[in-house]
Amino acid sequence: ERLKRLEGGPAGPELLIALVDELRPRNADQPETAITAIAALSLHLRHYPADAAKLRKHLLDLVATRRHVHLYTETGILIHGGFFSTLWQRFTTGLLPEERRDDYLKDLFGLIFHRKSDHVWIEAIPDATWGELLAAIDFAAEPHPAHDHIRRELLEAAQVLSYRIAALGLDPELVRVDPAIEKFESPFMAQSAELHRVMAVFRDLRIEDDAELDDGHALVLLDQCTDVLDRIRRQSRSTGASIDLTYHLLRGRQMIDRLKAVLALVNPANAVERRTVALELLRELVLEDNRKYNLRDVARRATDLLALQVTENASKTGEHYAAATRPEYFAMLRSAAGAGFIVGFMALIKIFMGKVTMAPIMHAITNSMNYSFGFMLIHVLHFTVATKQPAMTAATIAATVEESTEKKRAPLDGVVELIAVVLRTQFLAIMGNVMLALPVSFIIALTLLHWHGMSPVSAEKAGHLLHDINPFTSLALFHAAIAGVCLFLAGLISGYYDNKSTYNRIPQRIKQLRWLRVVFGEQRQARLADYIGDNLGALAGNFFFGIMLGSMGTIGWITGLPIDIRHVTFSAANLAYATVGFDFQVPVTTLLVSFLGVMLVGLTNLAVSFSLALSVAMKSRGVRFDRSGELLALVMRRFLARPRDFFLPPPKDVPALSQS
Repeated sequence: ERLKRLEGGPAGPELLIALVDELRPRNADQPETAITAIAALSLHLRHYPADAAKLRKHLLDLVATRRHVHLYTETGILIHGGFFSTLWQRFTTGLLPEERRDDYLKDLFGLIFHRKSDHVWIEAIPDATWGELLAAIDFAAEPHPAHDHIRRELLEAAQVLSYRIAALGLDPELVRVDPAIEKFESPFMAQSAELHRVMAVFRDLRIEDDAELDDGHALVLLDQCTDVLDRIRRQSRSTGASIDLTYHLLRGRQMIDRLKAVLALVNPANAVERRTVALELLRELVLEDNRKYNLRDVARRATDLLALQVTENASKTGEHYAAATRPEYFAMLRSAAGAGFIVGFMALIKIFMGKVTMAPIMHAITNSMNYSFGFMLIHVLHFTVATKQPAMTAATIAATVEESTEKKRAPLDGVVELIAVVLRTQFLAIMGNVMLALPVSFIIALTLLHWHGMSPVSAEKAGHLLHDINPFTSLALFHAAIAGVCLFLAGLISGYYDNKSTYNRIPQRIKQLRWLRVVFGEQRQARLADYIGDNLGALAGNFFFGIMLGSMGTIGWITGLPIDIRHVTFSAANLAYATVGFDFQVPVTTLLVSFLGVMLVGLTNLAVSFSLALSVAMKSRGVRFDRSGELLALVMRRFLARPRDFFLPPPKDVPALSQS
C-alpha cells in the first residue's frame, strides 16, 4: 500500500518515514520482526520490479534535492570548540532543538530514525539482510541525477574533513604535547595537500568509470595522523592530560575514521567493500543521531582518558603504600605510628574548638582547617594515615588485574600476592595509627588533668563521644561509610592535581618566578618547585579531605539530615579522651563495645573507599574482569594456608614484590 502511494507527486519524506515506521519493531531489543519485515520487502521488490522502480526513484529523488555534507561531517563528530562548549550546545539544543532544514539530508535522517532506540534494531539486522534489500532496490539500475549529486557531496565532505584534520594538527593543546606536528612536514598538513590532489582526480572521473583511484598515499598519511594522536595519548601519561586535550584527541580520531569511510564510499572500485562501509556508516549515523542530545555520552567518552590519568597518578603513589618486604613493613609501622601521634593532638584541638561559641559555618571552617593542616603536616613529615591508602592501592591492583586480563587466562598468583600485601599493609597501618593515637591521647588528657585539675572533656561530652562510636546504638557505621566516600574523593583529587601539575608544568613555571628567586634564592626555589611537583596532588588531596571531614557535620545540621563522619584514628583518640573524662569509671563491656566500634569504623572506612576506588580504576582502564569468583577462592585459600601473610612481616628471605 505504501509503495503504491509513491507514484506521482513530489518526493516528500512522509511516505518514507511511514515505511520505516512499519519496519520498526515494537521492542528494539527484539529485532526479529524487523528482520522478517525487511526480508519480506526485499522479496516483494524482486517479484514486482515496478514497485522496486518506484521506491528507487523516490529515494533517489529525496537525496538528489538535499545537502549531504553536514550528515557526513557533523553527525557523530564532536563540534569544534571544546568539552564544555559541546555539553552546553547539547543541553541547549535538547531544550530548544535547532531549526529543521528541509534541504539537509542530516535533518531528513533524523526524521526517519526519530526514536532514540532505533540504533539498537538497526545494529541487530545482519549485513546479508541489508544486502538483499539493496540488491532488490538496485540503485544503479538506471541513470539518475542523484548519482552525480551523491558523488559531489561525498567529495565535498571529504575535503571539509581533510581541512578540519589539518587545522587540528595546529591546535595548541596538541602542539604543546608534541611540537613536531605544527611543522609543514607533519602528516596533518601533508594529508590535506594529498587529499586535494586525490579529490581533483575524483572530480574528473565519470560516474560510470570503474578504475581504481590511487588514494593509498592519502590513507597512509591518515594512518600517520592516527599514530600521532596515539603517541600524544601515550605521552600524556608523563606530560599530563586535560579534558580539552582528551576532547581533541577523540574528535581527531572521529574525523579521521569518517574521512576514511567517505573515501571508501566515493571510490568506484571494490563494490563489496563500499557496501560494507556504507552499512557500517549507516549504523554509526543512526547511533550518533539518536544520541545527539545525550550529555552523559559525550561526558563519558571525553573523560575516559582523564580518569585513567588520575588513577594512573594514584597508582604511582599506591606503590609506596604496599609493604612487600620486612624493611617496608617496619617503615610503614613507624610511619603509621607517627600519624597516630599527630591525630591525638588534632582530636584535642577539635574538642577545644567545640567548646567555643561560634556560628555553625565558623565551626565548619575551624574544624576543616584543623583536619586539613593536620593531614598536610602528616604528609610533610612522611607519616601515613591508614585510610588514605585504599584509593592509592586500588589503582595498583587494577593495573595488575589489567595485566592478567590481557594475557587471557593467565595465572592470578601475582594479583593474589598483591592483595595479600595490600591487606597486610592496611592492617599494619590501622594498628600503627590506633596503637599510638590511644596512648598519646591518654597522656595528653592525663597531663591536662594534672596541670589544670580537669579533663579536656566533661562527663556529658564523654558520653557523647562513646555513643558516637557505638556500632549498635548510633549511626557510627553509616557515618564511617560517608567518611569512606570522602576518602575515595580525596584519592581522585590527589590524582587530579598530580595530573594537573604535570600537564600545566607547574614546577617549571615556579622556577621562572623572579620574586621567588629573590626571596628564597635559586637553590631553595628549585627545591620548592620540585617538592610541589612531586607532592601537589597529595597536599591538595589532604587539604580537601580535611574540608570534607570538617564540614560534613555542619552540612548535616543545616539540612537536618543524619550526615556526619567517623574516622578510625579519631575514633580511637576520642575513646581515650572519653575514658579520662569519665575518670576511668567506664564499664568493661562499654570499653569492649567502643573498641569494637573503632575497629568496625576502620573496616567500613577501608571497605567503602577501596571498593569505590577499585571500581573507578577498573572502569577507567576498560577492564572487564570475569574471574572474581576464582580470585576470591584463591585469596581465601591463601589466607587459610598462610594467614600470617595477611598480618605479619614477610620472612627475611622473601624478595620484594615487583611493582608494574
